[in-house]
This record gives sequence, structure tokens and C-alpha cells, in this order.
Amino acid sequence: MKRFLLGLIATLFLASPAVHAQEKQEKRVEMDDATKKATAKALEWLKTRQNEDGSFSDGAYAHNTAISAYAMLAFMSQGHLPNQGTYGPEVAKAARFLVASQRPADGYLVGARGGNMYAHAMATLALAELYGQTNDDTLKPVVEKATKLIVGSQAPNGGWRYEPQPTGADISVTIMQVMALRAAKNAGMHVPDNTLKKAVVYIKSCYEPNTGGFNYMPNSRGPGFARTAAGLCVLFLTGEYEDKDSNVKLKNKEIIDRSAKYLETHFESPIHFYYGHYYAAHAMHQVGGERWEKWYGRLVRYFVTSNSQSPDGSWSTTNRREVGPVYQTSIAVICLSVPAHYLPVFQR
Repeated sequence: MKRFLLGLIATLFLASPAVHAQEKQEKRVEMDDATKKATAKALEWLKTRQNEDGSFSDGAYAHNTAISAYAMLAFMSQGHLPNQGTYGPEVAKAARFLVASQRPADGYLVGARGGNMYAHAMATLALAELYGQTNDDTLKPVVEKATKLIVGSQAPNGGWRYEPQPTGADISVTIMQVMALRAAKNAGMHVPDNTLKKAVVYIKSCYEPNTGGFNYMPNSRGPGFARTAAGLCVLFLTGEYEDKDSNVKLKNKEIIDRSAKYLETHFESPIHFYYGHYYAAHAMHQVGGERWEKWYGRLVRYFVTSNSQSPDGSWSTTNRREVGPVYQTSIAVICLSVPAHYLPVFQR
């Protein structure tokens, strides 16, 4: 029933004149055969990296909930769900690991190996996406508890930091919580409107008008590619591009335009390359039109036609500072799979 209602809502939304007008101007972006083959090979490689307990490990991050969530989302981005798709069993095992990692006292999804709010947010996002698509009642209390922890950990300035406490904030940790909250809200969880509004206020305080980029913290050092992609994501995830106040709407459109330009000129930024593109793919997809078409073309050229993919199917050879091959491969698959529209949080 939930999936039917979500489909009905999507249909009604797509019937709106504004969306039809955008579709008339926008060429449909699709995965070509080479991209499909590359992502299929990557998923086959990822399957071999799953641990017996359903988790995934990467370098120093053994049996980590964040790494496991990224891998789980990679499979889901291709439409694989428990009892559905070739890799349904892998998704089911990963979900069981994440559920078992929840701390009973407060809902913290970090597991016995430890973690922080990054790991918690990624695990919450993955489970919320899965619950929203399957309506598996066993996932509901887990997602509810995880969501409640995020809401309760928001700092007075609207952001989040590394620990589940309402102290401190930075744009990187904050965007991950917002993505998790957006997925939870899409799945039917209660997320206070004020929580998201405060998050937007904090994110905007990190915006740098002179460059169109976003800083790590308000009035901190210069903007970066990953931070800007994260900031742009928040505006779309929270619906800030459609504010009823015409003056605010105009200001938001200006921020979106300038931030998109910043991303376009920093596509190959070596700092947090994969992490940045995880958000940038979502943000530019929301921008849409010719800009998304060109952006996706650049993603395909980098990940597929430039031979950056290793023969075994992973994206593991890089001179960039990254976590490891499971992390990189998962993000590459998620980015390349955006046109497939399987993950609700990546949909318009």
C-alpha cells in the first residue's frame, strides 16, 4: 500500500505544469550499455567483499556501518531489494547487520566496532530507504529510533557534529543527517519541520556569496567541492528552492545557480573526490536540464570511458585521498545509477 501511495504521489507531482515544462526542455538522461556493464561488474565485485555477518569492510574501517550502508545503497540503486533482484540476498544480509548494530539504549547505529554520526546517518539513510520501498515492519522501530536520535542531537545553531550530542556543528556531518531525515520522512517517519528549517539556516550560514561555494563552518576557511555539493543538496532535500516567499525563493535560486557553477568548475577537485560526487550527483540531478545532462556525461567519461575502473570491476586505483575500494566502488555505482531512479532520496 505504501509503495502504491508513493507512486500515486509521484504521479500527481509529475502531472504538474511546472514539471511538464521542465521535461519539455530537458533531454532524458539514461544509462548507456557501457555504463550498465560497468556498474554490473562493480556489483559483482562488491558481492565478493561482503563479510559473513553481512557487513562490509574497507581499510581501517572493519565491519563498519557507514561502509556497509554505502555498499547496500549501491545494490539498491540498481533495484536490488530483499526477495527482488540478483543481489537481494546481499541487501538482506547488509540490512540485518545494520539492524543488529543499533545500540538499544538510544538507537545509535554504530555497532560493536564503533563509529560516529557519519556512520549513524548513513545507516539510517540506508534502512529508511529500504523500509520506504519494502514496508518491512521489522525495520520501522529501528528507523524510528535512529531518526529520533538525530533530531535530539541537533545543536542550537541547527547543525550536527561527530557525536550524538547537541553540541558543535559542521556542514559535512550536517548534510548526512539531513539526508537521513529526508529519507526517514519520505518513509513516513515523523521529522519535525523545525528541525529541517534550523538545518537550512545553519547550512546557509556556511555559504560564501563571493565564490558560490560552501565552507566547512560559518566564517571558516575557503569553500570546497564536497562542502558545496553538500550545501546544494540540503536546499533541494528540504524544498528550499520552492519557498513561498518570493524574495527568499529568488535568493535560493541565486544560491543554487552560483553553487552549481562552482561545482562545474571544480569537477576534478582531488579533496574528498568520491564523497563530493556522492552529493554532487544528487544536487546536479535536482538542478536538471542541460546542466545535469552535461554533468552526467562527465561522470560517465570519468568512471566508465576513461578506464578508471579496475579489471576486477572495482574503482580502486586512485591518487586521491579516499577510504578504500569498497567505498569508492559503492559511490561510483550510486552516482552512475541516478538515472535509474530506484533510490527515493535521489528522485525529484
